[in-house]
Amino acid sequence: MLTLTSVSMRFGAQILFEDIGWQLHPGERTGLVGANGSGKSTLLKLMAGQIGPESGKIQRKSDLRLGVLGQDQAKYDAVALLDVVLMGRPELWAAQHEKQSLLDRLASTEGGHHELSETDGHRLAELEQAFAEAGGYVAEAQAAELLEGLGLPEARHRHLMGQLSGGYRLRVLLAQTLFHDPELLLLDEPTNHLDLLSIRWLETYLQAYRGSLVIVSHDRHFLNAVCTQIADLDYQELRLYPGNYDAFEAAKSLAVEQKDAEIAKLEDKVAAAEKFIERFKAKASKARQAQSRKKQLERIELPDILRSSRRSPSFAFIPIRPSGKEALEVTGVRKAYSGNPVLPGVGFTVERGEKVAVVGPNGVGKSTLLRILAGRMEPDAGKVKLGYEVHPGYFAQDHHELLTGKANLYDWLYAQAPMEEVGTIRGTLGRMLFSGDDVLKPISALSGGEAARLLLGHLMLKRDNLLILDEPTNHLDLEGREALLEALQGFQGTLMFVSHDRHFVSHLARRVLALSPEGLEDFVGTYDEYLAKQGADYLSVPQGRGALKQGSVLEAQGHNGSGNGNGANPGGQGTSSAVLANQDKKARKREAMRLKKEVDKLEGRIANLEGTLAGFDKRFAQPQYFQATPWDQVQTEQQQRKDAQSSLDATVAEWTRLAGQLELYRDSDAQGG
Repeated sequence: MLTLTSVSMRFGAQILFEDIGWQLHPGERTGLVGANGSGKSTLLKLMAGQIGPESGKIQRKSDLRLGVLGQDQAKYDAVALLDVVLMGRPELWAAQHEKQSLLDRLASTEGGHHELSETDGHRLAELEQAFAEAGGYVAEAQAAELLEGLGLPEARHRHLMGQLSGGYRLRVLLAQTLFHDPELLLLDEPTNHLDLLSIRWLETYLQAYRGSLVIVSHDRHFLNAVCTQIADLDYQELRLYPGNYDAFEAAKSLAVEQKDAEIAKLEDKVAAAEKFIERFKAKASKARQAQSRKKQLERIELPDILRSSRRSPSFAFIPIRPSGKEALEVTGVRKAYSGNPVLPGVGFTVERGEKVAVVGPNGVGKSTLLRILAGRMEPDAGKVKLGYEVHPGYFAQDHHELLTGKANLYDWLYAQAPMEEVGTIRGTLGRMLFSGDDVLKPISALSGGEAARLLLGHLMLKRDNLLILDEPTNHLDLEGREALLEALQGFQGTLMFVSHDRHFVSHLARRVLALSPEGLEDFVGTYDEYLAKQGADYLSVPQGRGALKQGSVLEAQGHNGSGNGNGANPGGQGTSSAVLANQDKKARKREAMRLKKEVDKLEGRIANLEGTLAGFDKRFAQPQYFQATPWDQVQTEQQQRKDAQSSLDATVAEWTRLAGQLELYRDSDAQGG
């Protein structure tokens, strides 16, 4: 499909990667990971043919159907959203466009009474055939489903692209890429600007996608849900690890420990020899031994030690003092834009030490609520009351407006905290991975990740006891996200935050405020507990027209697509309360017993398959496994793991269906049906 051989690339004097090789196979779903600046986006551009390698070669199948997420948003400003998506299949769009032009020309000639010429008739027949072969008669419905799945309702499909914000334009371009139905799909940060609902929809779509896939993403949960292998760019090389991101992380940590141990052993040997020479070179009795050691040392060739490009910032948020017991009281807060209500009168109280996630679909008012809480925006009605000794610190989603001008990093941070000592300012910058000449970099030239780290460093210096964070992980790499998560888990103050990173939300929130157009739902518990109680909600596949993709996306997960919005009708195959009501009690009991046996049997099979997968992952994570194991055996074992995973997915889907039926029988008997 696509092969990279001895490919090398530089960025100025910096080597991104050197002599890497990679052969992509059909059906692989690969997560491409690495530190910011390691060359992930560059590698995707090389694979897409947008740039050429410095050395080495890239071979593609001659008729490879390639899908690449576009970035040229302005190109389609005057085009309707649905048409932008349809353009994803050029042969279909060309046939449709020419066919319509020909029909329009014929209709306009002499009031529509023009007689069809033989040439026009032949051409119209050719276009009709091309249109049909390209799936033209179902194309609009498919394109509409893609747009709806990505959070763009049908009412907006005829709006012009230029009427959308940048984030929603990217959604349309993503829909266009998916509509192309490529054999190889290359996606660079596809979840940026998606809410949790759309991310979950995309996860489900890509799980059912039958082509090959390479994704760059900093969303750990997304990588776990979608990927079957991880390609790691580090030490200026590319290494493949089977399994999802969690499996990769375990194997990677072992590999790093082994590499560090080898380096440390060699460095210790050299240091001991140098110490011996320095100690005894002036003593006549030891001079001969010292000279011998010196010659030994000279014969030791230290390799060019490559350090990992991964670096983690060191966050720590320590409040200068605790607040009163009640940190925040919100009463009847309303807000509307141009007469359109966003917040319909919400109210809640937050106590000291709570960690609260604000969730909901895009456009429901999450960022607006946080701006009001932080005092950056006035509500139209209602009030926000801060508790005793509450000092709020705010991280804005759109933070580049705060970093304008010609000041460098050091001067900007010192201006924000003029009472701090020089060492504290420099130390904070160092913890945010800015050292040496980095601190003299103009703030206007910062990347998104650098800007986020600088502003989080500012919050660290402020030592506020109420943190209000709007998408703090948006531009951070995986290492930065994990470091921030760990720091906020240990934060002793009060936290209100919005994030579209499922892993981050699930491991941090202990209370959920779910915003919707109807108002606010207040749930005390983790995000996973909230989902378990509420069912599908913000991470589920949306019901209705946008739900079904590629024939059986929901079906493959044990759903029939006809739910009531919270995962109802789990029984499938037409099982319903009406059917149960027509069965006598004995028949229901016999069927329930049969279902119970089947469910128990499936649970045993699931446990066995999970054990098999764990065994493969443990084996793959062993140091030197890939170096010591013959390549044909590696391929065989990787295929065996894939087969086991497929069996597990199918078994879980069947368990879901039968367990749902069993639950219906039990509910019916409990109600005396």
